[in-house]
Amino acid sequence: MTEGPAHGSWEPRPAARWEDGFLSGNGHHGALLFGDPEDERLVVTHHTLVRPNGSEHARPPHLAAELPALQDRLLAGELDAAEGFTDGRPLQWVQPFHPAFEIRLRRPRTGTSGYRRSVDFTTGVLHTEGEQGRGQVFVSRADDVIVQHVEAADLVVALDHRLPGAPHTLRVGQGVVRAGDGALLTLRVRYPDSDRRYTGITLVVPTRGGRTTLTAPGAHITGAESVLLLTRVVRHTGELDTAPHVAALRDLVPEPETASEAESAADAYARLLDRHVALHRPAYERVTLDLGADPAERSLPGSQLLERPDSPALLERLFAAGRYHLLSASGLFPPRLTGLWTGDWDTAWSGAFTNDANVNLQTASAACAALPEVTEALASLIDRQIPDWQENAREIFGTRGVVAPPHSDGESGLTYHFEREYPLHLWTAGADWLLKPLVDHDETRGAQDPRTAHALAEVAQFYEDFLTRTDADGHLVVVPSYSPENRPANASWGAINAAMDLSAARHALRTAAAYHPEKAEGWLALADRLPPHRINADGALAEWAWPGLDDTYDHRHLSHLYGVWPLDEITPYDTPDLARAAHRALELRGSENDSAHGHLHHALVAARLRDGERVAHALGQVLGGDFFHASLMSAHYPRRDVYNADAAHTLPAVVVEMLVQSTPDRLVLLPAVPADLPRGALRGVRTRFGAELDLTWTPTEATAVLRPTRTHRVELRTSSGAEPLELVAGEDHVLRLEAW
Repeated sequence: MTEGPAHGSWEPRPAARWEDGFLSGNGHHGALLFGDPEDERLVVTHHTLVRPNGSEHARPPHLAAELPALQDRLLAGELDAAEGFTDGRPLQWVQPFHPAFEIRLRRPRTGTSGYRRSVDFTTGVLHTEGEQGRGQVFVSRADDVIVQHVEAADLVVALDHRLPGAPHTLRVGQGVVRAGDGALLTLRVRYPDSDRRYTGITLVVPTRGGRTTLTAPGAHITGAESVLLLTRVVRHTGELDTAPHVAALRDLVPEPETASEAESAADAYARLLDRHVALHRPAYERVTLDLGADPAERSLPGSQLLERPDSPALLERLFAAGRYHLLSASGLFPPRLTGLWTGDWDTAWSGAFTNDANVNLQTASAACAALPEVTEALASLIDRQIPDWQENAREIFGTRGVVAPPHSDGESGLTYHFEREYPLHLWTAGADWLLKPLVDHDETRGAQDPRTAHALAEVAQFYEDFLTRTDADGHLVVVPSYSPENRPANASWGAINAAMDLSAARHALRTAAAYHPEKAEGWLALADRLPPHRINADGALAEWAWPGLDDTYDHRHLSHLYGVWPLDEITPYDTPDLARAAHRALELRGSENDSAHGHLHHALVAARLRDGERVAHALGQVLGGDFFHASLMSAHYPRRDVYNADAAHTLPAVVVEMLVQSTPDRLVLLPAVPADLPRGALRGVRTRFGAELDLTWTPTEATAVLRPTRTHRVELRTSSGAEPLELVAGEDHVLRLEAW
């Protein structure tokens, strides 16, 4: 460990559970390292690996013709009318995410004294060392390959698909052939009752002089100073010609023309690592957090540090780990419910992209914490799924435009996951929430992505066609309307004018107008016809703005406070009355089943409402609730129940929001700092008005250094009030606050 916050973690013992294994990834392939020194296991994952379960053929329900009658009945007061708005199908989950296989490394048994394992966030390298030798693993961003370097004089390598929950009906074939002085291992898996398959390929390259014996289905290497392993996974349909994939791996370790030119395994590893680190390190190091923690606590193993939930060193390390894991999980796709990793085929909730809180919370820090790699992964997924989103709108609502699904496996963007208690096919706010990080990213860089502009126009077209009903005051009505995943206390789940739906429609229409000024007049007029939010008899922002619908307070989701976070529709500065009502709603909200995402969502809303005490309490529920494994990946429930990335990936967003908030025209400094964090430094955050920001604070003063990329006037907000701030592109601007 170096001076300052730890940019990594370590453990003095092997990981007996896969959940405690350290993680590496490049947004395509993932690697999860656990096991004991004599039988080390590297679980290989890939974002494309989802098991066919019938939903690959599922289509959205064809309900558009029945929609007008449903709207009539709901508006007439039939509060359970939406329960019949279905085609009668049972609940159907998306295709479940699963691991590919594990690479097993067996060494002679010599004991475990002196053992240490670690992960370096700055490089993405996983290290093990002990009496049996040393090993390093990383997943290359440059070459899209899992790279292992193992120092062992006696090593058996094999690929093993027999992970927990693997269907016994999988059709598996394995092969091993000699490859130069080493070996080539293949594992071919076909799903039951399907032509879909995946193939794993591992090239084993020993140091010159090592002896390789083929021991089907693996290889035994003796006498080598070290061994290099290169692994890839390919998802495919039908038979796969592995030749080009094998050739691509061989090209990463080219054959020498003469013996004197032979590259050692260690040299090849170092060369491949350098190529990867050139991409990974700059991304990871863009933003850092230093809370002035005790150096002795900073040096602790992660498992011991987790036993000190009040330690600033723990928050430093989890912030660093959260950004590291979020970066590592994002590439082909953004993170799933489990990020990019799992050691079990029975992933909870199918390991899906769940779009009504989970993906949204996990990607919340992408713009402000300077991870455009995450934003690009999300943008690519959305862009690929636009045709499916169009089909959802057409089939369910009979409109043009798009409606996002509540769940996705990455292959399909169609809506088919719904049931009576979770009528997610009625939810229309999803597209706006998924597009919000992309809009934030465009604001930070000062340019509009054509993909975001196109998607926003599609969302606006949907609202043009869908918002046709009005109330007695002439306001447009969102009907049917759904507030994930809650229901009114006195009505069914499908209702009218959910606060989230109103906020999302207004935001989508106004944002689309900003991207498409030629169409702005009509979309802005439509947004202005939506009804205002309602304040209920408890003085709280009502979850449903329709009169007569009562709130259900004890729930993990805070969908009704969407206008507070992530939007800027409700703020203490512009809409103080609504902000007070939103704060009252937050006070009344229960935690229901203690889901990690609920606690951290609560913290994000509290930060926007300048309530540092409530932020601290929500953070404390997670830090003190045994939500984190020794790997620093998180769980969905307390006591490390259900492996889940929500807390790990959302925590950096909470930290940034309590210290720095921005809009295109406003900067808020230190709005909700917990009392137990009296000093620190947050460096490299991005603002939505195009400036990079470094912030340091003590109990008596704070300093912010702004590095703007464009000339702009913004409003500065601190505890002392508001003042204008003139920024000039290319000129650093230093702010010193004596009271904050």
